[in-house]
Amino acid sequence: MHEPLSWRVSRKSLSCRIALALGLTSVLFAGSSSALAQTTASSTELKPAIMSLKASKTLLLDVAHAGDRLVAVGARGHIVYSDDKGATWLQATVPARQLLTSVYFVDDKRGWAVGHDSLVLHTADGGESWTVQYRDPELDEMDEEGFGYLEKPLMDVRFRDADTGFAIGAYGLLLRTDDGGETWEDVSFDVDNEEGFHFNALTEVKDSGLFMVGEMGTMYRSADYGDTWETLEDTPYDGSWFGVSGTGEAGGVIAWGLRGNVFRSDDFGDTWQKVPLMTPNNGPLESTLAGGGLTPDGRLVIVGVGGVVAISEDAGRSFDVRIRSDRVALASATALAGNGVLLVGQRGAVAAGPDGAAASSDAVVVPVPATEE
Repeated sequence: MHEPLSWRVSRKSLSCRIALALGLTSVLFAGSSSALAQTTASSTELKPAIMSLKASKTLLLDVAHAGDRLVAVGARGHIVYSDDKGATWLQATVPARQLLTSVYFVDDKRGWAVGHDSLVLHTADGGESWTVQYRDPELDEMDEEGFGYLEKPLMDVRFRDADTGFAIGAYGLLLRTDDGGETWEDVSFDVDNEEGFHFNALTEVKDSGLFMVGEMGTMYRSADYGDTWETLEDTPYDGSWFGVSGTGEAGGVIAWGLRGNVFRSDDFGDTWQKVPLMTPNNGPLESTLAGGGLTPDGRLVIVGVGGVVAISEDAGRSFDVRIRSDRVALASATALAGNGVLLVGQRGAVAAGPDGAAASSDAVVVPVPATEE
């Protein structure tokens, strides 16, 4: 297999591309010391995340439910959790400072988080403490200056049960475990992706299988839930996809990306229909959409740059679009009990009302315990 053209970029430029694509420019500034400084050999040494009173108010990229608990991950290895619907947050003890991009739980105790340096973290206590299960083995082989090392951040993680899971990321990286993460195998060659396009998001589609999306309009599906993969040849647009979700209906899948593009399928990706998103002023939405998905209460919530929050209560056939007054870039969202919405993004975690627009009072984070450099 020839070397993909997209591989010929520096490690730092990839981090910048990911941050810019999501509109989360704070990664390039306030978060640069953690998210981008891993271009040096110092990233070979794992250091615990620093406890901070501002952990829930700095860049967070994903949030998940662990039973009734909320767990969010983001910059500098920060992981925070809340047992009161996002009103207050505790910071977890984390053995690494890498930028974390995604988190997933199979029950109220067992979960995984992934991020830069192909890092995979695991928790068995609902997100209160974490251990390293995997990181890029090339880190142990690179020279002191880090020359020749190509960063492969993981962008999403999902488990089909407590044993078998998948983590996906840059340059077509696909990792698989069949023992709850004790060991991870690189199975990237299971997917037909000769150009090494980045994989950005992965989801389960009801009664159908797994569905994965990436850059340049690429889409992949697995009817056997990850054992084999099919590359879709006829996709609805050629821009990058940043998110994908099941709709809650059999065969239903919805994907989103640049310039407000949202497409929906009822047949596991055989055919697609464009879903128009209209702003409150009735103009078409043209903002980049970053993350979100199907919430436990059955709503679809999609968020993006400029404070965009789009919510559907009809399996993605239509959306109510709101633009938050603070215009802060949002990375992901989930439902709160009582029909509210928990948003995460450039300024951390924000509990909002049913339409995602009205913010609640500022949340409080309590670090436990203090960790020294």
